[in-house]
Amino acid sequence: MNLSELTTESADPRFADIDKMTVAELAATMNGADAAVPQAVARALPQISTAIEAASERMQAGGRLIYVGAGTPGRIGVLDASECPPTFSTPPDQVFAIIAGGEGAIVHPREGAEDDRQAAAEAIDAAGVGPLDTVLGIASSGRTPFVLAAVRRARERGALTVGLACNPGTPLSDEAEHPIEVLVGPEVVSGSTRLKAGTAQKLVLNMFSTIVMVQLGKTYGNLMVDVKATNGKLRERAVRIVRSITGTGRDEALSLLGQNDFNVKQAVVASHFDLTPQDAAARLARSGGRLRVALGERT
Repeated sequence: MNLSELTTESADPRFADIDKMTVAELAATMNGADAAVPQAVARALPQISTAIEAASERMQAGGRLIYVGAGTPGRIGVLDASECPPTFSTPPDQVFAIIAGGEGAIVHPREGAEDDRQAAAEAIDAAGVGPLDTVLGIASSGRTPFVLAAVRRARERGALTVGLACNPGTPLSDEAEHPIEVLVGPEVVSGSTRLKAGTAQKLVLNMFSTIVMVQLGKTYGNLMVDVKATNGKLRERAVRIVRSITGTGRDEALSLLGQNDFNVKQAVVASHFDLTPQDAAARLARSGGRLRVALGERT
């Protein structure tokens, strides 16, 4: 694919004089350009929803969500994946990212790594990707060799494959079982896809990981009941959640959490049925970890 044919690489005449603008003018220009990103994501919602439904089915059966990218898309994948353990108490290998060039590329860019097809296939093999897994390849251009090779190898191994690009009719869309194309148009700085394209990718990954976790019972309503209370702020959040669900005072909520290793769902079940921590944990386990089910409510 000729780069000059990609909308994300083209130069928009509206932004031709940004180096002559004042800071205020340029900030307004960028803000106006960014405002179009949610609209572009909205147009892709049918593709996004279908892919999330398919991924949720596999993850409910024990599968994993694996992001693959190079450069900015790779780092966005790492960012989204890294937020899942503290937010939803997921094990580190349930949602993770593979970035071209390895972990070092997160901080020190290795742009040449995006062309290494063999490394991509080897990374998929090393991760033990299988039929229950979902591999989501991210490439603004839709043509990054590392991402294409990873998605192709994942599909050969039976995984569900999703391709997220910001151009139409890309090789990535052809390669993935579920193509998602979020067409954001040219960037304010021509070719700088960390801007609108990067914002679009983050919005889509926000949806992907969050909705999958909701489907897995990681929330109760909109409450983060699987939060891992590893610092003062998160412990306070856990207290507020327990108080909100049980109607107890702060001291009682703290006591419940203390008795239940600061496990919010377990504390709520223990309070609701007046159970010991062990019995509350057993009831949750029988309910598949879903708090609403454990409380006997209709889902």
